[in-house]
Amino acid sequence: MLAFETLENIINKIKNKEISSNEVFDYFSKRIEKYDSKVDSFNYINKNFIEKNNTSLAWIPIWVKDIFCEKWIPTTWASNMLANFVPPYNATVIKNLNEAWMNSIWKLNMDEFAMWSSTETSAFKNTKNPWDTTRIPGWSSWWSAVAVAAWLCPASLWTDTWWSIRQPASMCWIVWFKPSYGRNSRFWVIAMASSLDCPWTFTRTVKDASILYEIMNWEDPLENTTIKWKDKINPEIWNTKDLKWVKLWVPKEYFEEWLDKNVRDTIELAINEYKNLWAEIVEISLPMTKYAISTYYILMPAEVSTNLARLDGIRYWHVSELSHENLEEFYINNRWEWLWAEAQRRIILWSYVLSAWFYDAYYKKATQIRTLIIKDFKEAFEKVDAIICPTSPNVAWKLGEKTDDPLKMYLADAYTIPASLAWLPWITIPCWFAKSEDWENKELPVWIQILTPFMEEEKLFKIAYTYEQKTKWFEKMIPPGFDD
Repeated sequence: MLAFETLENIINKIKNKEISSNEVFDYFSKRIEKYDSKVDSFNYINKNFIEKNNTSLAWIPIWVKDIFCEKWIPTTWASNMLANFVPPYNATVIKNLNEAWMNSIWKLNMDEFAMWSSTETSAFKNTKNPWDTTRIPGWSSWWSAVAVAAWLCPASLWTDTWWSIRQPASMCWIVWFKPSYGRNSRFWVIAMASSLDCPWTFTRTVKDASILYEIMNWEDPLENTTIKWKDKINPEIWNTKDLKWVKLWVPKEYFEEWLDKNVRDTIELAINEYKNLWAEIVEISLPMTKYAISTYYILMPAEVSTNLARLDGIRYWHVSELSHENLEEFYINNRWEWLWAEAQRRIILWSYVLSAWFYDAYYKKATQIRTLIIKDFKEAFEKVDAIICPTSPNVAWKLGEKTDDPLKMYLADAYTIPASLAWLPWITIPCWFAKSEDWENKELPVWIQILTPFMEEEKLFKIAYTYEQKTKWFEKMIPPGFDD
């Protein structure tokens, strides 16, 4: 069945003429028509493009989060502020994929402005977790995760700022990979927090992630944070059978009181599996971890507010019908109608921490703590090869369960924020299932994160792939009700 093939296998089948690219498109189009009503993943399906796609080239479909600008395809940021925005240009990562004979014809929904934690704030629809449709599927990139988890596509494109792909991957049982900041161009990817945003992919296997990594990473003269050389992965790493001489670090700060017991037990099973692969497990400390959430929620809103300032009703589409007497009232009317509560909350916070009276006390101090967090990781990687830790402190919770408590949402980010602040490469892979804490006692997916030093993606792939091949969890990635 084509739906349950990896990206690598589909590419090989097309190259070997076992299947055509049109058959691939037709198959996934029919599967979307059959199953998407269960999870509500898509904002836009370009059916005309599918009908006209008669090329014999290997146009593998890559589904795209509704934040990447694609030429003449609606790109909305899941907000009514951009409901009619149709860009006349492609984002650089889209251009890179197209030049590799891949294409993106489906647009995936997201949290509005890519900035919330439970998948319940899109202007258009709420997406459900395919493993349990009464629960959230993760964070702002969840639609991209759900589409892959439900086997509606072989891979999808997303962005990550602090947790937006790691949490969906962990709650939906798929592979998430994020390279070092600067490996991928952010050019014409609608910006949330520019010093943190990073484009990358959801896939079913570690090797699929590496295939897309080699296509997408390179210097972009149009975007000045990109790294100045292209990275190629040594194919010999796919022959690795064990992890002798590899030191893995388990930071004790990631196993404190807010980690659910059932999740902890499952993570410890994964750590034991690494021991069986002959990796040396070392416990050490990341003392600045406790400051990461506070640091992040000062730096991120400042950048968010700056980027949201362009949504003024003049350069972009939404214009309020309320009367106004001056330009200030015009801006207020436009933004008041369509900027939802969390966007307003972050803009107010930004205005406060960047004000003349509080800049030194908050924003400047947060940037200094970020430097100390980076230093923490650098010192750790002088002693070990990689860090392993939980992705989320709990399994997916019920839709609506934490909507009215932003603090609980923020605390769910505790394990993902530090590495984002330090610009490190990460990968999240299946661990097993854990029981939920609620009355149903239902078993749901749990994942483990692996971090390596800045610019050491090959080492990351090697450590993740060896574990993946030992456990074969990727063979169990079919949610109930999506298996035919």
